[in-house]
Amino acid sequence: MFLALTIGLLVAGGVYLVQQRGLVRVVMGMQLIAHAANLMILTAGVGELRGEAFPDRADLDVAGDPLPQAFVLTAIVISMAITSILLTVAAVGRSDDTEVQDPVAMSGRRPVRSPLSTLGRSTRTTADERAHEEAVAEARAEETANWKSNKPAWELPPAGEPTDQTPKGDR
Repeated sequence: MFLALTIGLLVAGGVYLVQQRGLVRVVMGMQLIAHAANLMILTAGVGELRGEAFPDRADLDVAGDPLPQAFVLTAIVISMAITSILLTVAAVGRSDDTEVQDPVAMSGRRPVRSPLSTLGRSTRTTADERAHEEAVAEARAEETANWKSNKPAWELPPAGEPTDQTPKGDR
């Protein structure tokens, strides 16, 4: 009866914590539920108090089954690994979407922007950027034309002079 009550309290506390807003509370709630599951496995695997599973200390007929204990030990190791990963995520990922700033508390202060935020930034290019892009495009076009002519660079005419490949209207 005592173990059943303990398991019930652990599950109730775990469910309460999982429904909370903070990630650390959710992690602790998952830990409580995992401990309740471990106690449930031990309770289901051991019907009555039995002896140790060592042949030199007790007879094997009265020895307890070590399999539920091995399952619980494995579950404890796995739950601790998951807990450490979740707590790392909670520590690193502080900027979650569930955190709402009070507008009254924010009055008088400007909100701090993340350097990764693109909200409100102009996506239009400036005249300098356009001029640079046009110069790069012209250089690439000239380089491509020189490559297509299969002539070495020293045999090519200087830039701006008409060639055989220049259209007649541009000469």
